Amino acid sequence: MPTPLFQVDAFTTRRFAGNPAAVMLLADFPADSVLQAIAAENNLAETAFLVPEGRDYRLRWFTPTVEVPLCGHATLASAAVVMERLEPGRRRVIFHTASGPLAVDRTDTGYLMDFPARRPEPVPVPPGMAEALGADPLEVVADTFNYLALLENAQIVRGLVPDLAAIARLDRSGVIVTAPGEGDYDFISRYFAPAKGIPEDPVTGGAHCALAPYWAGRLGRATLRAFQASQRGGEITCRLAGDRVELEGACVFYLEGEADI
Repeated sequence: MPTPLFQVDAFTTRRFAGNPAAVMLLADFPADSVLQAIAAENNLAETAFLVPEGRDYRLRWFTPTVEVPLCGHATLASAAVVMERLEPGRRRVIFHTASGPLAVDRTDTGYLMDFPARRPEPVPVPPGMAEALGADPLEVVADTFNYLALLENAQIVRGLVPDLAAIARLDRSGVIVTAPGEGDYDFISRYFAPAKGIPEDPVTGGAHCALAPYWAGRLGRATLRAFQASQRGGEITCRLAGDRVELEGACVFYLEGEADI
C-alpha cells in the first residue's frame, strides 16, 4: 500500500540542522509490530504516524526500538505536514495522543506547541552518573522519564563524550544535561537516551517540558530562549504557562514521497 512519507528537519530554519523526523499518513493504525518495523526501517530518532479523526488527527510516535508517550520534534514536524502539505492555509491542528490532546498553532515564524509541563524534583546524584557523563553535576533533578543534570558551563555541556552504555543502565529512560546559555540563549542542553535506541537526540521537545520549568525557576522568567547543542543543533523558544509549556520552533522539509507498506 503506497503511504505518504515526509522527512522534516524540526526546530531549525535551515536544512540539515535541527532534528529530522519521519511523518507518515495512515488510514488507521496497523499492528504495533508493523509500526515498530516501519520506525526501525526509517532509522530516525522518531517516526510520527498520523490518522485523521474528523478535523483532528490521532498521533503516535516510535523510535527505532520503542513507542514513546511524547515527542516534541515529531509533533512539530507533523504540524508542518498538516498545515503546509495536507491542508495548506490551516492555522491550528489538534493531535490526540498518549499525552492527551496537543494543540499546535502556526505563527509568523514557525509553529507553537502546547505541551504538559514536567516539573523535575531534586534527587541525589545517581550512582555512576558522574562517571557515565565524564563530568560532575552541580545538582540533579528528575521526573518520571528523565534525569536532568546541571553542569557548570556551556563548554562542559558541548564537550561531553559520555559512556552511553553506562547511561543506558540508569533507572530513567534518558539524561538531560544543561548549563547557563551563551549569547542570545538563556540555557543550553543535550539529551542522551540510549535505552530508547537514541544515543543522542539532536533536539528534544520532551526534554524542554522539564527544562522550561527548571530554568524558569532559576532565572525568574517565564519566556526563555534555548539551544540544544548536538552536532546538528536546534533552537527552541519556551514559555511556561502554569502546568503547560509552550514550545515554538520552525521546520524545513527535506524529503517527500511514498513508502510501500
